[in-house]
Order: sequence, then C-alpha cells, then structure tokens
Amino acid sequence: MDLEKNKTYIEDIDRSIYDIKDQVKASFTSKRGLTFGIVNTISLEKNDPKWMRDFRQESLKVYQRLELPGWGPSLSDLNMEDIVTYIRPDTKMQVSWEEVPEDIKNTFERLGIPQAERTSLAGVGAQYDSEVVYHNVREEVKSLGVIYTDMESALREYEDMVRKHFMKLVTPDTHKFAALHGAVWSGGSFVYVPPGVSVEIPLQSYFRLNAPGAGQFEHTLIIVDKGASLHFIEGCSAPKYNVANLHAGCVELYVGENARLRYSTIENWSKNMYNLNTKRAIVDKGGTMEWVSGSFGSHVSYLYPTSILNGENSKMEYTGITFAGKGQNLDTGVSVVHKAPNTSSHMNAKSISKDGGWSTFRSAVIIEDAASHGKSSVSCESLMLDGNSRSDTIPVMDIRNDEVDIGHEAKIGRISDDTVFYLMSRGLSETEARAMIVNGFAEPIAKELPLEYAVEMNHLIQLEMEGSIG
Repeated sequence: MDLEKNKTYIEDIDRSIYDIKDQVKASFTSKRGLTFGIVNTISLEKNDPKWMRDFRQESLKVYQRLELPGWGPSLSDLNMEDIVTYIRPDTKMQVSWEEVPEDIKNTFERLGIPQAERTSLAGVGAQYDSEVVYHNVREEVKSLGVIYTDMESALREYEDMVRKHFMKLVTPDTHKFAALHGAVWSGGSFVYVPPGVSVEIPLQSYFRLNAPGAGQFEHTLIIVDKGASLHFIEGCSAPKYNVANLHAGCVELYVGENARLRYSTIENWSKNMYNLNTKRAIVDKGGTMEWVSGSFGSHVSYLYPTSILNGENSKMEYTGITFAGKGQNLDTGVSVVHKAPNTSSHMNAKSISKDGGWSTFRSAVIIEDAASHGKSSVSCESLMLDGNSRSDTIPVMDIRNDEVDIGHEAKIGRISDDTVFYLMSRGLSETEARAMIVNGFAEPIAKELPLEYAVEMNHLIQLEMEGSIG
C-alpha cells in the first residue's frame, strides 16, 4: 500500500472572493514610515481637535519608547518604514448605498454586506482602507436614542463622550502597537445604547483593507448603558499581496450595570497580514460581556480579548475558534480580571492547525483580593490535521483569594484512525469521514457565530472548516 498516495490532504481554502483587488484611488496618501511629521499631517488632514492632535503626538513618543514583545511570533519582517499608515479613499462617507463609488460598491456586494444589511442587520458601517465610506442605521433604532456612527463623526458630534472614554481602557502604554494605534488611528465605529434600550437585531461594521503595503488602524468604541443590550458584529478581510500589511485596530467596550453586550468577530485577513489588534471590555455590576471570535487568515496574529469584571455579579463568556494553515502563526487567547465578589467567567476555545500551521492559545485568569466567591473555567481543545503542524496551550492563573472556584482543561490531539475506521465501516469514504470529524470538532463553536446575519461569515466558516479533503 502506497501510504503517500493515500495520505489525506486538506486543501487550502479558496480565497478568490476575498482576493478582489481594486485599483487604489486615494484622495490623500501619507508618506511611508512613522514620524512626528507624518502623524501631524494625518491629524491635520482629519481636522482633529487640539486635544486629539496632542494625544497622537504623545502616543508616538510612547511607541518610540516601548520595545517589541519579547514573546510570541516573530515580528522581525514587519518594518514600519515600509507601511503607509493613512489612505483616504476618493469618496466621502455616504448614507445611500447607491452613492458609493462603483468599484468599492462591487467589492462589498461580492462580500455580501448589502444583502446582510437588507435582511438581518439594524445598521451597517463599511470602512475601506483608512476611512468609513458607507454608514446607515434603521430609523426605528435611531428613534430609541441609539447612536451608531463612524468615529470621525462621533469626535465632532459627541466630543465630550468620546474624550471621556477614548483609549482609557486600552491606554497607549498597554503595549507598543496600542501606542502606534493612538498615534495613527483612523476610521472605526462609535455606538451608544441608552439605559434600558434593547437593540433586538445586530449592528455590524465591516473593515476592508485594499491597498498593498498599508496599515489599517480603526477604533471601535461601544458604550452600553445601564440595563441595555446590544449584539455587535465585526468583519474584516483583505486581498493577498507579496508585501506586508498591518492591522492594529483597537476595541474598547463599556458594559453598564445589568447591561449585556455580545461582540462577534470574524477576522479573515490575507496571509501577508500582521494582525496586532487589541480588545478590552469593562463590566459593571450585574453586567454580561460575551465574546464570540473566529480567527482565520493573517500571517501572524497577536489577539487576546480582555474583560475586566469591575462590578459585583458581573460575568464574561468567551467562545472562540482559530484556524492556522501553511505559513500562519496565530497566537490568540483571552484574559479576564475579577475585581469584585461573585463574578464569573467561562472561556471555551478551539483551534485547528494544518500544513505546518502553528496555533497558540494563551489564557490569563486574575482573581484579585476583593473577588471572593468568584468562578472561572477555561477549556481549550486543539486538533492537528498532520504531523507538520503545531499547537500550544499556555495558561496563566493569578489567584489572590482562597474563596474561589477555578478550573482549567486543555486537550491537544490528532484525528483518530480508529474513529475514521469506524465511520468508514458505516459506509462513509475516508474523505467524508475525516471531513465529518473536522466539522464536528468545530460545530460547538461555529454555531455561536452569527452566520445567519452575514453571508460573508457563513461562506468563510464553511471554507475554513470543511475545506476539501482528498
């Protein structure tokens, strides 16, 4: 028997729909690199208020002072001197889809965004390179007092609220790329949900990076006030180029007393992307923060959503899946800080690696002195589809209170030949059997993803998880 001929091979996903490349048509492009002059030019182009211009300059000073991470995947091939940090598309933000330039509109049409808006979403924002090009929200949502707009508009129209919250959770000194974000951020979404308001259908922002050798640095700021609830969906993609692209966005989430926020993300960057995103939430008394995360694509990822359980009886849930294929080193995970009594957190993560892909899951659970009767559980499972791939689990637990209930479980394995044999004995081919195992492994996580709300997400999960085996 020729083992090599019969070896199962899982094809790389067909990214053709995501590799649409438009001609770069920009009304303004910053110089490559990162200097005080470039940052000042960006600020002037965006007509920032003085406090934001000063904030950008101070963030750049912090960036220059901080070192690259001394752990995780190598960033040695990422050279900021080669990155364009600001590209403004040759269009203004539109509230009518028909007014969006034809090439940009066609790209988003093929990704399924307008269709999702028409059928399943309360509001949509679409960013193209450095700026939001389309933003709309249903009148019935506006009538509830909900604010959903792009960050530039929020900075002008709700300046006091933005200034109070902007980069207060993720401060520039959090790490080097948070400081970079503070210096060159552009685009993103702002949401405010008033007390007691429940937004019954989701809002979504979609971020598309088109230009080669560019960075995208959108800022998302969401405030869900006392007793309110919201589901927010974030989607991202980019075509593949033979030069490095950079994503260093920032997400800050404020969950009020007895409020609930679900934040769902599908990250589908191309394999020349360095994805160095930062996400953090703070949860008040009785509040609930839910993270649902799918990490696919990118050459290198550093991504660890953090929740600060600041109020009594607050809780956090994290559900995530990562797929690392050839040439990918995806370092992902989740962290939580319990600061108050009777807080709880539950984290469930799965990863799949193939063709030499490297998947690392890091978890950090911090129980502070005041967090008595806290509960936390971490469960992570990894599936390697061949002998060339790698999967690591790195848990950290800092427990400073004895009256807590903490659990951690990790499993790393390969597809069982016995299971394949059993399924084949029931009439399935080897191809079908292995596909069923992979799909079954991903299903408990995938069912939590908002597939019914976005065609693009549904397509992506199907391609990544089912693949083509033969």
